[in-house]
Amino acid sequence: MVLVLLGATIALGARFFHRFEGGEVVKQKLRGQATVADRLTQFGPVARGRWKPYFERAGVPYPPQKLIFLGLKEEKRLEIYASNGGDWKWIRTLPILRASGKIGPKLREGDRQVPEGFYSVESVNPNSAYHLALRVNYPNESDREIAAREGRDNLGGNIMIHGSNASIGCLAMGDEGAEDLFVLAEDAGRFRVEIVLSPLDFRSAKLPLDSKRPAWLREHYAKLAQFVQTLPRDPH
Repeated sequence: MVLVLLGATIALGARFFHRFEGGEVVKQKLRGQATVADRLTQFGPVARGRWKPYFERAGVPYPPQKLIFLGLKEEKRLEIYASNGGDWKWIRTLPILRASGKIGPKLREGDRQVPEGFYSVESVNPNSAYHLALRVNYPNESDREIAAREGRDNLGGNIMIHGSNASIGCLAMGDEGAEDLFVLAEDAGRFRVEIVLSPLDFRSAKLPLDSKRPAWLREHYAKLAQFVQTLPRDPH
């Protein structure tokens, strides 16, 4: 009987429940156990073809030596920058299809906030419930130090840049966007990717006044603003 039920489930297209941080449960398709190499074989040629004209226009050889993924929460944009030792060059801007929360850093599990700060790619997931995913190293050392000073614990985690168009605390880039980012990060070397998550584009906007903003957050935003303002703008 168990085998019959299992076979029927597979025949119908097996599904499982994926639990978001914060307790929400969403049905997702069951995926296999492909390796990173499998996904690069599967998606690499097409993704590299999509990247090629952008890198050629910027005059940056592919794959680059260094990358910045600049996530702008308010504008719902992920801007890609590359360098081979010289100035940073704008390469391409991808739309963020979904990102929950509002302006403000992630402070605890379940607050549905996208983090704000300077991060790296901790790992990649070739079998994500959301197609492909890059795992952001939240909480980083700075997040933990600030939380310890404020007496906060249970900071949450599992923050991803992934496919699909659904997200709680992550950046949902659509499946094609996730393929391009996955291949780019792996081709360049994920350790060469800096992820900068900013509340807004400090080159063209200012944060709303908030007298309750703690001193550490004002300093944090000043550092983010200073960094973002050094990057060239998307010319489009």
